[in-house]
Amino acid sequence: MAGRIRDEDIAAIRERARIDVIVGEYVALRNAGGGSLKGLCPFHDEKSPSFHVTPARGFFHCFGCSEGGDVISFVQKIDQLSFTEAIERLADKVGLQLRYDETGSGPAPRQNREQRTRLVEAHRVAAEFYAQALVDSPEAVAGRQFLDERGFDHAAAERFGIGYAPQGGEVLRKHLRQKGFSDHEVITAGLVAQGRNAPYDRFRGRLVWPIHDLMGDVVGFGARRLFDDDRIEAKYLNTPETPIYKKSHVLYGVDLAKKDIARTSQAVVVEGYTDVMACHLAGVTTAVATCGTAFGEDHARILRRLLRDQDEYRGQVIFTFDGDAAGQKAALRAFEGDQRFVGQTYVAIDPDGLDPCERRQTSGDPGVRELIARHRPLFEFAIRSMIDEYDLDNAEGRARALDKAIPFIASIRDRAIRDQYAVRLSGWVGPPQGHSENWERDVVSRVRGAAGVPDRRAAGGRGRAAAPPVAGQQALGVPVHGNVDPQTLELERAALRVAVQRPALAGPTFDDLAPEAFLSPAYRAVRETVAKAGGCATQAGGHVWVEALLAVAPDDAARHVVTQLAVEAMPVDESAVQRYADSVVLRLHEVWVSRQLVALKAKLQRTDPSAQVDVYNRLFGELMALEKHRRDLRERGIGPTG
Repeated sequence: MAGRIRDEDIAAIRERARIDVIVGEYVALRNAGGGSLKGLCPFHDEKSPSFHVTPARGFFHCFGCSEGGDVISFVQKIDQLSFTEAIERLADKVGLQLRYDETGSGPAPRQNREQRTRLVEAHRVAAEFYAQALVDSPEAVAGRQFLDERGFDHAAAERFGIGYAPQGGEVLRKHLRQKGFSDHEVITAGLVAQGRNAPYDRFRGRLVWPIHDLMGDVVGFGARRLFDDDRIEAKYLNTPETPIYKKSHVLYGVDLAKKDIARTSQAVVVEGYTDVMACHLAGVTTAVATCGTAFGEDHARILRRLLRDQDEYRGQVIFTFDGDAAGQKAALRAFEGDQRFVGQTYVAIDPDGLDPCERRQTSGDPGVRELIARHRPLFEFAIRSMIDEYDLDNAEGRARALDKAIPFIASIRDRAIRDQYAVRLSGWVGPPQGHSENWERDVVSRVRGAAGVPDRRAAGGRGRAAAPPVAGQQALGVPVHGNVDPQTLELERAALRVAVQRPALAGPTFDDLAPEAFLSPAYRAVRETVAKAGGCATQAGGHVWVEALLAVAPDDAARHVVTQLAVEAMPVDESAVQRYADSVVLRLHEVWVSRQLVALKAKLQRTDPSAQVDVYNRLFGELMALEKHRRDLRERGIGPTG
């Protein structure tokens, strides 16, 4: 069991990896004033820059799509990496040797990482060797001809790193030995196999495609048969399971597609390496393929991660299954997985039964784009595949089609989608002669009955049950402010901006503000977060303070606001920040006290002084105290709030 990276090393990464330098590798940044930089957001399409980076505090935030965080979370999001992968990527960039706290009895994490580094390096060297062989080797003419026949020129081969594995039994092995790799390492990597007498090159006389992981490292190869005398008859041969290659955990082309998948919320799953190439060259840059195995739940998890829909299911996953029986079977197998994932899954089938590579050969790039654009929901494809097995022109065929499709539709867990497909099924199958009046209702009723859901309409009830409320904005991480006056919102935000960026300037005056001083639910949650983190009075600010706030924030909405406030520029020069901080915090105090006074006066008016003397006197005393408090606030000099 691998150990965890030490906290001190994580802290060192945050300190050494300058966020402006790391982000600058992906985004063109320019000065935005107030110590902030801005550029076009890499996480969504925009024409005007709303993506801000504040190097002094080590945070970024996009005011367009609300993505935000520190340098580690940026690398996680931009390269679709786990937290540990992002830490290790940054450690390599800043030259930090990570230390791990070992747990369990497995190999030490350092040993695991050193082994991975060696195996990845062996694959990098092998990929370069294969690619050069495709260009230089006379025997590679068969590979070059294979690509040319499918419309892939030298530039395409270079773009995808395609190579050729020489026919000799140990050509690659000798090359790797010259580069310092032992037989044990190259066998462990799956590049060389152990024969009865001696090790030999696993891939021989084949066209090879390098397979990259999410981090962009080559971790395996797929090899296509070229020669009739190849002793292995399988058309494609893939790297076996190794410490760095798990076929259920990789998708070919994911290194090229991941950013566009995240940006467009769409992924296209094709069946082969050449199909991925055809799609990308045609402009469908979200295409990926499995590597010698059927699409499974692990692959679905990768796509969810790329689509950034861990909690909510959004976007599109489009499969280009063949239109034959095998393709239909693959579609139905996908239906058996996570239905929330299936609900966002579509199928694109060429009317002539061609795959994307073949379609590109016959119709060019527009043909590939049109194929993908003609996608339809997987649910629809699965149901139509079932009923198309029967002759719907006769009563017996229609009855059997219904008997086959109704249990299938009933298994759809989303009631709204289930009812929609029940209605569509009634249209696809068609009513029996003379029974068209109530046909749709009867089919819906049968589906609901098969699903175990009582049908109110069939029972004589009127209307439909109310649909469950959709998730609110807050559940999606969008701040909810309610019906709050814009000027009040700006004042509350200004006070919180000071508390997040300069807590010492906000000080005890801010800490005296009750959560009720903030009318916006989102800003009230941040005020409570500041209190939970210890308040402003004793804080020095900076990265540590913001991290403390993020750690105790109650939800994504509050975290979004905190990261926004952390990167916003102060609306005044540095020389005026102290006066500005005093002004906005005191002004918010005064507004809050004024609201309390209004409420107290209304309560006082409802109180009979003759019948409730004690209550009246208490309320009157509170009123006088509040009036004095408001005068004191004004005397402390509330200035302009910027």
